[in-house]
Amino acid sequence: MNPQSLIVEKSGGIAVVQVNRPKVLNALNAETIGELACVFAGFAADAEVKGVILTGAGEKAFVAGADISELAQQTPIEGQRNAKRGQELLDRIDRLGKPVIAAINGFALGGGLELALACTLRTASETARMGLPEVSLGIIPGYGGTQRLARIAGPGVAREWILTGEHFPAAEAHRVGVVNRVFPAAELMAGTRKMLETILSRGPIAVRYALDAIRRGADTDLANGLELEADLFGLISSSADMREGMRAFLEKRKAEFKNQ
Repeated sequence: MNPQSLIVEKSGGIAVVQVNRPKVLNALNAETIGELACVFAGFAADAEVKGVILTGAGEKAFVAGADISELAQQTPIEGQRNAKRGQELLDRIDRLGKPVIAAINGFALGGGLELALACTLRTASETARMGLPEVSLGIIPGYGGTQRLARIAGPGVAREWILTGEHFPAAEAHRVGVVNRVFPAAELMAGTRKMLETILSRGPIAVRYALDAIRRGADTDLANGLELEADLFGLISSSADMREGMRAFLEKRKAEFKNQ
């Protein structure tokens, strides 16, 4: 496909996706959601893509929310359909099986913050601001914000952010655990890429299993989560990568993982 609202670049096993609608602060419309779904479906099947950085074009916004001109016209049935379409995209990102880091370079509001919350990790520039202001429009978050924010930062933070509809600076988002790292604006992409390169230097099967254990464990109780962890721990013990990682440690050298 040739996306009209995205810029996609690949190098060194990393795909960088920019939402490219700067005139509307990279707001998500139906076309952009469809293009993101297609691009991430492609990444799932592309062995050359080991990890993804998702960001916004320009300096003002990551994604400033959903396209309000579309939302204002929706009927109840269309509203549910739109929410489901957004949730399906974010679930695709969440379940990609490869690390995805949202590099929040400006406003991440509403659907934009929900998009970031579906990513594995989030970095932000010092000037970024984020929030879920839907209640100020008479609606609620519909792309998973009520669920993912509570799981990531806790119910108390989720209630405050969603019920007040306020915007929060990057430092506060970092304090409450919404954002993992904060960088000066000029260093955001380089810092995010270095973070992802560090992850990709680890055992790829181990990274994949760890992602799976964390995601699936969040949806069950502790006993079942521990059982899942033990099963995956046992399964990975049969891998060549595990043997290579152990040998490299004992031999005091860098491991050369083969994803086997």
